[in-house]
Parts: sequence; structure tokens; C-alpha cells
Amino acid sequence: MVSEAPKDPREEVIQAWYMDDSNEDQRLPHHKEPKDFVSLEKLDELGVLSWRLDADNYETDEELKKIREARGYTYTDFCEVCSEKLPNYDEKIKHFFEEHLHTDEEIRYCVAGSGYFDVRDLDDKWIRIWVKKGAMIVLPAGIYHRFTLDSDNYIKAMRLFVGDPVWTPHNRPNDDLAARKEYLENCEQGHF
Repeated sequence: MVSEAPKDPREEVIQAWYMDDSNEDQRLPHHKEPKDFVSLEKLDELGVLSWRLDADNYETDEELKKIREARGYTYTDFCEVCSEKLPNYDEKIKHFFEEHLHTDEEIRYCVAGSGYFDVRDLDDKWIRIWVKKGAMIVLPAGIYHRFTLDSDNYIKAMRLFVGDPVWTPHNRPNDDLAARKEYLENCEQGHF
């Protein structure tokens, strides 16, 4: 009997796949046919870091504390995205789904609900990353991305920052920004 390699625990809360080109509801999965899943290793190569954490105990989670200390995340807050909790919900959802990049990392820890972070690969194809309760991801500075809810229409995420919170989106195209150039250089040189 051949034993299987242990499953990566992140796979229980994070899944990724290449998206179809449909203009249907952005909250749908948008799988290609046949489905074309993306490994967590492929996300690592794009600089997208991920962890599975204990979302029921985030206040006292030692692993989260170690990550925060190691990466310098000194500020946190929460964003609850649903029509009942987020002011100007419809406008915000449209804004989140516009393709953009940041000059700093975007760090999100899903403590309840679920949603999609879409990122561009190096061939400019969309990869949809489905995060569920317990998933923490880091999108590197300079990666084009967007966010939307899934069909459950709810996520509560801890936002983490190095120092004071900065959340300035630079809508595409913005290839001349230093963060974009550095991101592409890091990918080409295999620095992730």
C-alpha cells in the first residue's frame, strides 16, 4: 500500500484556478471548462503567500502573532463586507473589483465568510483565489488584482499593515510604478 503525501492544510481554506472569460455575475466561480486549478506552489511563485490559521481564536493565536512579528505587521483592523454592514456597499463592491495594484503588500485574514481575490499571472491571465474562514493571504506590492464576494455575499477580514494603514489603489494601467517594476523583476529572478 502506498501512502499519500500529507495534504497541505491551506488547501482546506484556499483554492485557486484559472478563470474563464465570461461576463456573468462576478460572484460566480468562473471556472474554465475543463477546470484548470492552480497549485499553492504556483501562487508562491507569483509572490502570493498564504497560511491556514485558527480563525476562531485569532485574538490569542500564537501562529498569527509569530507571522505579525516576523513580517512587521503592527496595525490591524477589520472590514466586514456585506450589504448590511458596509456603507455604500454597491459602490464599494464595484471599486474593489476594479483591477489595481498597491505599492505595499495587501494582507487579508478571513475570520468569517469567504470571497475571491483575483490576481494576474505573468502571462496576464486571471487566477481566482477563493479564501474561506481561516485563510490568510499576502498579495505582494505591484501585483495586479481585484476582490469580490462569492455568492454567499459575506466576508469578515482582518486587514494587516506595516505601520499606519495605507490602502491606495493604483488602477491599471500603472506599469511605470516602481512597485510594479520591482514585482516583475522579483518574479523573473525567482525571488518569491
